[in-house]
Amino acid sequence: MNLASIGTLVLGLLLGLMTILFIFRIVLTWYPQLDLNRFPFSLITIPTEPFLSPSRKIIPPLGGVDITPIIWVGICTLLREILLGQQGLITMALKAYQ
Repeated sequence: MNLASIGTLVLGLLLGLMTILFIFRIVLTWYPQLDLNRFPFSLITIPTEPFLSPSRKIIPPLGGVDITPIIWVGICTLLREILLGQQGLITMALKAYQ
């Protein structure tokens, strides 16, 4: 296994993990009474908040609902497909060098 395939594996896992964390963040918005700074919810809040906080300044809540986690799920899955999908940029570049 070469360095490039290890890098694509790590990138794929990272984008997949972030997608799952944003989905959990969407579910947590259904329970506003939860303290997101307490364990185990902080395991979801800490990695996602740096993305969501600036996004909330650009995209205000619609009807009182924060839609930024939904947008980030779309961004993560789109990036994963564009970079690592069957016709992804990194996938095609690696095939060209082999």
